[in-house]
Amino acid sequence: MSQSNEESNSDSKSVKEIKKDGSFNRQKNRFITPFGEKEGELPVEAGRYRLLWSAVCPWAHRSVIVRKVLGLEDVISLGTASLLRPNLPHVDWEFSLDPGGVDPVLGIQYLSEVYKNADVDYNGRPTVPAIVDLIEGKVVNNDYFKLTNYFETVWAPFHKKNAPDLYPDPLREEIDALNDVIFHEVNNGVYKCGFAQSQQAYEQAYDALFARLDELEDRLSKQRYLFGDFITDSDVRFYATLIRFDVAYFSAFKTNRNRIIDFPNLWGYLCDLYQTPGFGDTTDFHAIKVHYYLSNHLSSDDQKGHNSILPKGPDLSGLLSKHNRQVLSQSEGKFLVK
Repeated sequence: MSQSNEESNSDSKSVKEIKKDGSFNRQKNRFITPFGEKEGELPVEAGRYRLLWSAVCPWAHRSVIVRKVLGLEDVISLGTASLLRPNLPHVDWEFSLDPGGVDPVLGIQYLSEVYKNADVDYNGRPTVPAIVDLIEGKVVNNDYFKLTNYFETVWAPFHKKNAPDLYPDPLREEIDALNDVIFHEVNNGVYKCGFAQSQQAYEQAYDALFARLDELEDRLSKQRYLFGDFITDSDVRFYATLIRFDVAYFSAFKTNRNRIIDFPNLWGYLCDLYQTPGFGDTTDFHAIKVHYYLSNHLSSDDQKGHNSILPKGPDLSGLLSKHNRQVLSQSEGKFLVK
């Protein structure tokens, strides 16, 4: 089943995210109204929306990467939640990084406030990324699976001059198909490992994850990026997991067959992306480590405790080393310009 069907059609009721067999079942997105010009769609207007994220979250990180690469920073404002979960009876995000402990634009302390503004009966986890309509003060879209595609397409009138084409029309069907695979087996695959509460569920997710990483390692031995010479939406999504892998998932989520640095092509590819504007400069390793080792991720019913020890490693200086990935490309640039 594709992610768009499995993850995006939901009511607002609470979902227990650990199934009877011990496997992790990520809650569905609640607010999925698309951006566009058709009746019932969210209007595309500069200055109307605020993107809420946390630097720790891979689902939100990819939206921030695309926002920066396309030059939408002055069009859609950005609010940043804390790297640690607040000590509350429910899972939430807090704006404790801002003066006074509230988002300076929305005036909220907790992300759940704008979710409740949108649906007073909302009982799921309030998630990032969340797009908030500043006129109404409520979440209007939290569809992390499609949000980057909206930024890449219907938000095009606000792209910077010579903005890259991350979602080229001739490749969209192929990009969507690969994104679906990467979601199930890699992006969400690491969470299926980390949150599994049965040995069988863990091992199934682990095997699927590394089988896919092996396949992508081979794919990237022949070309610079997932679709050849230029960065696409698929690379953004893959990067958000790879960059967290050695620093967090390998240990915290027991995805410990190999580190990414142990894959020659995946590591070179990751270095290439990390050194690209919009990628490394939006990556906060300290925040990632603190969150994955010290925060609660699920409800108290689903969550098993951490030991509150923050690891000192790993050494990530190699991300700035020469990668020579350009020899696999026919082009001197990293992006396909429209």
